[in-house]
Amino acid sequence: MKVEDTEFVFGRMSGIARFIYEVMPSYTIAGYILFGLVLLMSAIVYKLGFAKKLHPLQSLVIYIFLFFGCLVLTFLAFFLPIVEGLIVAALILIIYRVRRLKEYKGENDPVA
Repeated sequence: MKVEDTEFVFGRMSGIARFIYEVMPSYTIAGYILFGLVLLMSAIVYKLGFAKKLHPLQSLVIYIFLFFGCLVLTFLAFFLPIVEGLIVAALILIIYRVRRLKEYKGENDPVA
């Protein structure tokens, strides 16, 4: 691969994907780390925003489908800000959960 092609590809990559590929010693390891990051962030967003109480086998099926869906998202994450979007979604859901927890504790407070 020519140097110009590598610079062109790195110039078009999203921020976190470019950082991972520049820091890691090989492109193979960087790909696995990007996949792991997409999978981890997707699982966090699913758990914070969409998970319901299910039987363990049903949860396993959902996480298997999440795994295969993250394979597709990883290919998109090279040039689209998928990881960045998942981070923002996780932060919004964390803020929502914290505010809801404080509101719930405020309603059950016997001082009022």
